[in-house]
Formats: sequence, structure tokens, C-alpha cells
Amino acid sequence: MDRLEYDDPILHPKEDEIAKLRNVKIYDGDAKSATFENGELIATSHRLVYVQSGSSHGLSLRLHYLVYVEEEKSSGFGFSRSKKLLLHLSEPLPGKPPGPVDRSSCSFIRLSFKDGYDSSFPNNLSAALQKKKWETAPITSTSLPEAPPLVQLPGRQLRAGIVGIERQIQAKHKATDDSISLAFEDLNKLMSMAKDMVLLSKSISDKIKEKQGEISDDETVQFKSYLLSLGIDDPVTRDNSRSESQYHQNLARQISSALQDQIKEIGGMMTLPEAYCRVNRARGLELLSPEDMLKACQIMASLGLPVTLKVFDSGVKVLHLSTHNDQNIIKTTAEAVSILENKLKNNFSICVALD
Repeated sequence: MDRLEYDDPILHPKEDEIAKLRNVKIYDGDAKSATFENGELIATSHRLVYVQSGSSHGLSLRLHYLVYVEEEKSSGFGFSRSKKLLLHLSEPLPGKPPGPVDRSSCSFIRLSFKDGYDSSFPNNLSAALQKKKWETAPITSTSLPEAPPLVQLPGRQLRAGIVGIERQIQAKHKATDDSISLAFEDLNKLMSMAKDMVLLSKSISDKIKEKQGEISDDETVQFKSYLLSLGIDDPVTRDNSRSESQYHQNLARQISSALQDQIKEIGGMMTLPEAYCRVNRARGLELLSPEDMLKACQIMASLGLPVTLKVFDSGVKVLHLSTHNDQNIIKTTAEAVSILENKLKNNFSICVALD
């Protein structure tokens, strides 16, 4: 930041304009808050000119201070959409004209572009560094009659060489670890509040059911129907069961109740793996083990539930409606033998192929 100097924002005849960008912020290194905000940046073949909003003074950064330009990648944990560039700088030269900062804390600055920039801008700026037109066609600084006061920044922390790069990598790793830790803290808080959230969703669901007739014409009916199908509002767990046997019996009843309509919608039969996925999705954080799911399904028939487990000779396990047992299927098939093709197709929604 101490490479910036007060300068006239008017371009010299020898300068070539590269780009003009608005709503630009300047950060001193890794600082969280911007030192300068909402300014206009003019990139030329000789310098970067910055004019802050509401200020009559211009600032410039001579391109001979730029070592290289780096596009900052998003960490994935933040919400900012502004594009950012890192400008790595060399040491300030003796006799440099005065600027807003007497001594900076870092050897690089960040430029944040709220409105973004053209994808070719970083390459064009790097190309200007390679050409070094300031050496073949130099320009002179324009001193300002009255300079604003200096911006005080903390002591220097260089970001140069291998050691500086290693420190930067370590700092980024630490920031990532902190972000991950914070994310897991939020997850733990969510899990601790899961029961409260279930009770809240059940309360809202009951209220909507009570007013079902009054909201049929409401444009939010679809959303409310989604709310009603959020899942199992009070999942059976071992904690609220007195014994292992009671746990599996209650679990079997709940699985049957939760899947009955869904199985009916898809023709009366559902594979056990699909049923397992649907039940766990509905239970939220109270996930079932495959063993508990299988044990619960195996006792459905003895409990006289509308959904029961069937195992085919191939070993495939499915849940099906109790009305779809072998005797009923044989009876329905026998009755359908004498039905004409069109009636069979309409009644059972199947296509009959004729030779």
C-alpha cells in the first residue's frame, strides 16, 4: 500500500489506456476491511490510477512496482461474488513521491471488483508489464498542491520468496480449517435442535391440515403440500421403546404407514433397497440400519399390516400391499382371461400385444 502515490488522474499523451473499471476496493494485503472503497480504476501502460468516490485527489501505482498479477480464487466458504486480483509488489524506491500510506503491512495489495471485469483484463495488464513502456516513454508525476492525511497501517509483513509463500499457504490452510470447524459446529447445533424442528414442523403441518378447505385456491397450496410431506414427524427410536421387540413392532407399523400410499402409487410393489432409502430420507437425522429395517419388515405379516415383505425365489426382497398376495393375483388373472383386449388395456393400464 505504501507504493501508492498522489497523482493527477488525467492521462498523459504517452499513456495507453487498458481498461476503466468502477466500484473498485483496495485492500492492504489480507486485511478484512478495505482501505479505499467505491473508486474508479484506470489501468494504463504506465500505471494504475485510482480515484475514490467523492475525492478530488487521484492515486497511482506505477507499473514498475508490479512483480506479477494473480487472480484470487474463491475459498468456497464465503458469500462474496466480487472478483479479486492480487498485485504482488517490489520494494518502494527511495525518493518516491508521497502517498496516502507511509508504511504498509504487506508487500501486496488486493483489488476487489464489485462489478467484475473482462476476462482479458488480467492478461492485458500482464502484457503491459512485459512491454515496460514506461522505460521507453517515461512520464513525470504531477504533484498535488494539498495532500490528504496519511492512512496509518500496522508494521510490515513481507510476502516475498519461498518463506513468504509457505506462510501464505499455512495461513490459507488455517483459514480453511477454521471454516470447516465452524461448519461442523453449525451441524452439531442443527442436530441438537432436530427434535425442536420436528415438533415445529408437525405443529405447522397440523395447522395446515385444519385449514385445508380454506386454502385450496391459494397460490401457495403447492408449497404447503410439500410441507405436509416433509417426512416422518415422530420417528420410532430405541430411546422411546421399552424393549427390542417393541421397537421393531412399532418400527414395522411406522414403515407400513409411511410407505403404503407410495407403494400403491407405483403399482403395489417396491424393492426393499428403494424402501430403505425412502424411509431414511423421511426420518431425517434418525437413520435406520439395514438390519433394523429388515427385522421390522419380516414381522409385518404377523402384525396384519397392509404392507408386507415378500421374498422371491431369486432372493429379491420387496415390500408389497397385502392385497397383492399370490392368491389375489391368481384370482384377478383368472378373471381377466376372458376380458376383451380393449377392456383389459383400459382397466389395468397395460398394452396387450397381439400376434
